Amino acid sequence: MNNEQKAIKTTYFSIIGNVLLAMIKGFAGFFGNSYALIADAIESTTDIFSSFLVLLGLKYAKRPADENHPYGHGKIEPLITFIVVAFLVTSATIIAYESIENILTPHKTPKSWTLLVLGGIILWKEISYQIVIRKSKETHSTSLKADAWHHRSDAITSAMAFIGISIAVIMGEGYETADDWAALLASGFILYNSYLIFRPALGEIMDEHLYDDIIEEIREKSKNVEGVLDTEKCFIRKSGMRYHVDLHVIVDGTISVKDGHEISHNLKDYLHKEIPNIGHILIHIEPDSDSFDD
Repeated sequence: MNNEQKAIKTTYFSIIGNVLLAMIKGFAGFFGNSYALIADAIESTTDIFSSFLVLLGLKYAKRPADENHPYGHGKIEPLITFIVVAFLVTSATIIAYESIENILTPHKTPKSWTLLVLGGIILWKEISYQIVIRKSKETHSTSLKADAWHHRSDAITSAMAFIGISIAVIMGEGYETADDWAALLASGFILYNSYLIFRPALGEIMDEHLYDDIIEEIREKSKNVEGVLDTEKCFIRKSGMRYHVDLHVIVDGTISVKDGHEISHNLKDYLHKEIPNIGHILIHIEPDSDSFDD
């Protein structure tokens, strides 16, 4: 199974989980008198739509390169991430607004049994985060990383709700709004996480220098190819789950153009074999300055 298929399969997992949790939170919040749980349900509902967007983006990014898109369609990924962030910001704003309204409006204390529901939700959401973030690292998918952080932000809002409801139940009369304050605090966490997701996606679409570890790996492996004396410049651009490479390679300056061309092709084949997530490789041959000293 390639990276694209892994990412798509993981997104289906997110969608199914979010649908089930949105229903559970909504019913538990309504019947358990907890706005914090209802706020959680709102976020899970936006998570469903954002996960669908991630799925569509991943499927579009799978399209092969064509005449109009010689580097493929991978740049759709950070664009989808921006939309996912917009969903997060919108849900955080709605939660904050509704929390303030509920703080100002007298209401009943949440039911104690809602704590059991929240405990299960927190555990499931953290497990979901760990699964999806691991897959995002395996596949190098920024939109999948954004989807993972949806799970983490959901776990945070649920944890805040758990604390708020616990305070309301234990302290009793006069603390009915504790879970609303918890929901308001959670909205701040969601906004902060939105920035953490947005920043790397912006760097990707602006071709920001972010890949020192891959550059080092390319340099080291290049030296294993016969005829390569060293490497000079190495630039990387990320598009979807692929890294496109511009590499300057130093070779013996006395060899023929044909030999230099052969070294270039051998190096490309070797790098594609050793680092599967590399896309296009453009190699520029540089003559070794020592070759002309005599």
